[in-house]
Amino acid sequence: MQVSVTGRHVEVTAAMKQHVEEKIGKLKRHFDNVTDVHVILTVEKLEQKAEATVQVSGAKLFADDVQADMYAAIDNMVDKLDRQIIKHKEKTQSHR
Repeated sequence: MQVSVTGRHVEVTAAMKQHVEEKIGKLKRHFDNVTDVHVILTVEKLEQKAEATVQVSGAKLFADDVQADMYAAIDNMVDKLDRQIIKHKEKTQSHR
């Protein structure tokens, strides 16, 4: 799994990058076929935004979140991605 972190109007620190990689690493628990993850961290005035595009086998998943704290935005974004990956996995394994 390849994780790339980009900052828009913000300097991506080592702590932020490590936090993102730890949280994104938890996505592997549910679905092994995650190939590429691109995370964009944005600061606009008082809003901290985290968005991610995840390439899995057969689909591209996107999630974003806006909070006052960057770490809270990252946590909520990963939770959204987690739910999407579980739903995608259930769809692919459905044998009707």
